[in-house]
This record gives sequence, structure tokens and C-alpha cells, in this order.
Amino acid sequence: MTFEKIPYKIYLTEDEMPMNWYNVRADMKTKPAPLLNPATGTPMGFDDLRPVFCDELIRQELDNDTREIPIPQEIRDFYKMYRPSPLVRAYCLEEKLQTPAKIYYKFEGNNTSGSHKLNSAIAQAYYAKNQGLKGVTTETGAGQWGTALSMACSYLGLDCQVYMVKVSYEQKPFRREVMRTYGAAVTPSPSDTTSVGRAILKEHPGTTGSLGCAISEAVEAAASQPGYRYVLGSVLNQVLLHQSIIGLEAKAALDKYNIVPDIIIGCAGGGSNLGGLISPFMGEKLRGERDYQFIAVEPASCPSFTRGKFAYDFCDTGKVCPLAKMYTLGSNFIPSANHAGCLRYHGMSPVLSELYHEGLMEARAVEQTKVFEAAEQFARVEGILPAPESSHAIRVAIDEAMKCKETGEEKTIVFGLTGTGYFDMVAYEKFHNGQMTDYIPTDAELEASFAQLPKVPGQD
Repeated sequence: MTFEKIPYKIYLTEDEMPMNWYNVRADMKTKPAPLLNPATGTPMGFDDLRPVFCDELIRQELDNDTREIPIPQEIRDFYKMYRPSPLVRAYCLEEKLQTPAKIYYKFEGNNTSGSHKLNSAIAQAYYAKNQGLKGVTTETGAGQWGTALSMACSYLGLDCQVYMVKVSYEQKPFRREVMRTYGAAVTPSPSDTTSVGRAILKEHPGTTGSLGCAISEAVEAAASQPGYRYVLGSVLNQVLLHQSIIGLEAKAALDKYNIVPDIIIGCAGGGSNLGGLISPFMGEKLRGERDYQFIAVEPASCPSFTRGKFAYDFCDTGKVCPLAKMYTLGSNFIPSANHAGCLRYHGMSPVLSELYHEGLMEARAVEQTKVFEAAEQFARVEGILPAPESSHAIRVAIDEAMKCKETGEEKTIVFGLTGTGYFDMVAYEKFHNGQMTDYIPTDAELEASFAQLPKVPGQD
């Protein structure tokens, strides 16, 4: 038997790009729990969500049964500017590690936003434009989502208002300026421009913010302006749906060379990248067609999966959003200001939370100094400066490859390289200067946050 040499980069043609998004919920025996109205505790339907979200996105959010949802031609045409993205065989990394493992990464950084976030940003902006809206509001942490949404809105002629987590606003001015280049208005959060922002500042004076804070402000801003809706870059079912193009392309590229991965690894903050990467592979597992080992990698300073509770919680710190059943650290949890590795959200996607709860995937928490060690090692041999978020996946991919070195197993590892780290140089600088520490929340801190979880009937 002869084996075809696997190229360093596996590219699909434009014609091979997926025409449909894949909805993993259709294959889940236990569906994610519904969003609840915090005032009544009852499931929220289409009409309940209309004041906040775009109509078509609500339909996608609530659709647990349609396996494939067509990607509109206009979105597919936009995708062609930077997709299909390459699946890369990390030959150089394998050589440096001297591991028998075969390592692949799906690289999503080939666009100005520098990450996978554009996959959902253009979809959400498209549906807002089709609805005749004037603009959208959103939050952003490291700035990748805000950058992506500002690009999409600029392309479609929509106004874009971004509430950026204050610590990132201050540490990543260039990401902020890219957003402004694309016409977005960027406000550090929490701010005094919204009532919820002022309340958070009163309760947490001097806070450096969190995604939960920024979400609250963005939702209030959307609700208070006619012709605006709120859009979110992660967590929601609709976002994981749009991001499934990552996994669909990765699987198509692997199938070209009859490659079957053993381990699939993704960083996990709110879940957009991880959910997008694993979705078609998880579908095979759910249908009993194949088995894979899935590993979610999160920061030890914001460990939703590994130390959180599976419970209904507010999606935001200001408690103006619906309740979602997810692995959460509590909506009041704000990561340490020294946490530079991003992935700062207090909760996790309800879809991924349900899959994790059922034991279909595992999770690991890693310290940020070890994350940046892996980032530097990767950059030196693969020639890409990775985003801090992506570097969580790199850390565990290297760890798994080294296990193979010990055992002699030739496992195939696939991980998601969500984007580039060229706007994250303050974090790299802190690492190189020895100023980065590994703050890990204590059990007492987490218990104090858990004590404030909302009281929902049937929830402990």
C-alpha cells in the first residue's frame, strides 16, 4: 500500500466550501435547556426574544431539530475573501518535539480581524441588514469579536457600537483602533454611559471589567435605541451554528487524505471556536458512527468547566439577559486583572455544557504562564504568533504529543488555531518580563459567587 504525502497546508477550493451550517443540536438526544425569563422562570420563545435579537437569529437560536441550515449566497460570497482556511500539518512542531504524534491545526487567522469571529459576525450583520435595522450593539473582550463585527457592519453599511472590556481597552489600543478604522464606536466597559454600567461601577469601584459587564451594557444600549439589536460573539446556539464551518472544512480537508483524528482540542471561553471545530465530529460520535476524544482547554483563572456549576445563571453581570443553563462561575465573577490569556467569560455555551455534562467531552484548565510558554514555542517553530486564546489549545496539543513520545503511540491530534496574537503584545511583554503570574481563584471566592446564583425551581 502506498501513502500519499500529506502537504504542509491542505486547502479546499472555493467550490468545496460548505453550503450549509451544521446544527449539532439535531443529533443531541438531550437538547440544551431553554433560555428562561428571569422574572417568571418560564422558557423564552420567539416573541420574548424579539426586543433584543434579530428575528432570523432567534429562529436559529431556538431550532433544535434542523440538522443543516443553508448559508445564504451573500454570506458565502463574503466568506470567499478569507475562506476556505487552511488545515496545516505541523511538521516543524512534530520535528522539534520528536514525537510520533501527527499534529494538525485549523488556522482561522487569515483575515484582518485576526480570528474565527468573522464567521458569525458577517452572518449576524447580514440578518440585521435584511431586517432593515439601523445598527447593532455588542461586547468584546480581547477585541477580536468587536473587530470582526465592525468589519462586517462596515461592509453592509450598519452602525456598530462596541463595549470593550476595560482592561483590554487599555491593554490593546491597536485592536480598538482597527474597530474605529471600520467605523465602530468603542466604549470601555463598565462605563457611565448606561445605567447598568453605573451600577456595576458603584458595586465594584475601579473594576477592570468582564465580558458579563460589557454584555449588560450592550443589551441596554440596543434596547434603548430604535432600530438596533444586540448581537453576541460566542455562547449562543446561533453562534456555534455559524462557526460550524470551521469543523466542516477541517473534516473535508482530513477526508481528502483519509485522515481520522484521535484527539480534537479547542480553547474554551464562551464556546464559539470549540463548538465550531468539534461540531461535525461530535455529530458522528452522537450518531454512533465514530468515536473521538474531545478536549476543551480553559484558563485556570476562569475555569467554568472544571470548577463551575452546571446551573441556570444570568448570561451577564448586570442581570438584564435571560437565564441560561450552563457551566458557570456565577455572573458576578470577574477574572483577575492580571489574567492576560483572554477567555474571560464566566459561563460556557449551553450546547457544550450539555455535551460535557453527559461525558461526551473532557476539559482541562491551564495556567497562563504555561500557555504563553507554549505560544512562544509554537511561534518559534511554526512561524505564526498565536493569539493567547489559541495558545491554550496549543498547550494541551503539545502535552498530548509528548505523551505519545513517552508511549510511542502515533495518535493524530487536531487543534484549533483561532487567530493571531499581533494585537496581544502587552501580554507577551508581561510574560517576557517575568511580570505574568498564575492567579487562580480560591474555593472561597467561587463559593461566594455561586451563592448569588439565581433561584430556579428544581435547581440546587
